Amino acid sequence: MLVARRNNDLMSTMFNELLDWNRWNGLCSTEDNTMTPKINVSESDKDYRLDVCIPGMKKEDLNLSIDTDNNLVIELYRKDEKKEQDEKRHYLRKEFSTMQFKQLLSLPENVKRDQIGAKVENGILTITLPKFTPEEQKQLAQTITIE
Repeated sequence: MLVARRNNDLMSTMFNELLDWNRWNGLCSTEDNTMTPKINVSESDKDYRLDVCIPGMKKEDLNLSIDTDNNLVIELYRKDEKKEQDEKRHYLRKEFSTMQFKQLLSLPENVKRDQIGAKVENGILTITLPKFTPEEQKQLAQTITIE
């Protein structure tokens, strides 16, 4: 006679098999709760444009800066502060409470640092990096006087 074991953790097993958590985790996050958004970089005669895919993120979750090494620093951080509303419901699995990301991109020398613009729309952060024209680039050159 074959004795069948009863699985007391049926819901957890069913969800893991049905959704294949390892496959989905590879698409959405990593083990340390960091995210790596996709970035598109394009160039025109007037500017460079970065499009960063950040679904679900808000303007308040973002920080853009330029460091002392002329790098554009893109930082994203979101912590889910929501409390469990229903006392009768509890989480079987909760993985997306905190997301963070930091990317440093070296700026080309022909970028007007004081005119960099950014906006968030429909889950896309668009950063515009205006370029110096060749004439403006020549005006930036300086002659050093020797004493």
